Amino acid sequence: MEEGSAYHLPVLLQEVITNLQIHPDGVYVDATFGGGGHSRAILEQLNENGRLIVFDQDEDAYANRIDDPRVTFVQQNFRHMQRFLKLYKSTPVDGILADLGVSSWQFDTAERGFSTRFDGDLDMRMDKRATQTAAALLQSSTEKQLQLIFQEYGEVTNARTLAKIIVQERKARPMRTISEFKSVIQPIVKGNPQKYLAQVFQALRIAVNDELGALKDILTQSAEVLKPGGKLAIITFHSLEDRLVKNFMKMGQFEVQDDAFSFETPPKLFRLVTKKPVTASPEELKRNTRSRSAKLRVAEKL
Repeated sequence: MEEGSAYHLPVLLQEVITNLQIHPDGVYVDATFGGGGHSRAILEQLNENGRLIVFDQDEDAYANRIDDPRVTFVQQNFRHMQRFLKLYKSTPVDGILADLGVSSWQFDTAERGFSTRFDGDLDMRMDKRATQTAAALLQSSTEKQLQLIFQEYGEVTNARTLAKIIVQERKARPMRTISEFKSVIQPIVKGNPQKYLAQVFQALRIAVNDELGALKDILTQSAEVLKPGGKLAIITFHSLEDRLVKNFMKMGQFEVQDDAFSFETPPKLFRLVTKKPVTASPEELKRNTRSRSAKLRVAEKL
């Protein structure tokens, strides 16, 4: 895979570079390397003393790695960021970027099992070294667990009915492939089938890869590893992620505390650089329809 752009068009590229306010001799982290588009743009801003540490757990992304002495490639989930930055004696850092979108390459490769458009194994692992696939999750989870997955991670309207039919049918009907799974749930699809399946698949993908847990980990660690004045830039693609990022940047915690009797406010960790999320320009939307739901938030470590 020669060209990173064929793998994944980097979203909000100019907006990311502008808001990171890159120091030429700084240390930066691209937590989601993918096709390397954001990384290449960051490198262009760095001089020979600058450093870039990139993370990607997907072995397909490793094929896009950049041959440059300033770049260190860590083939791990970004939730291990702090540990590897210490290992490579790279703390504190000047900036961290995480683009939480599934890459176009992952969506367009049938055997990865991310897309409802193809048939293939119901896999969905970002890291193929992990043991739990989407098919295994459907087979082993309780009805209640499945209901919560579809409800919380996909905002699926009939999550309870969906969980029930999966548990009823899974003994007799295999759900190892996308087409097998779709045929099991076909009788209870609600509303626009495409939208419904997209929500169901999103929920499974988030659960298989513990995406929200990993996001909480990197947000918490970013407060530890960033220098004062260092920038944290996160691109999200759905409201669950965006809410976590917004709350953490604003208040240093993931949930808004409703308790009127609580006098303890956690210390502020960040100053917002972007008051509102940055979204794609009309030109970018024409070029890359997948940028439609992208939201960039940037904060500065206090």
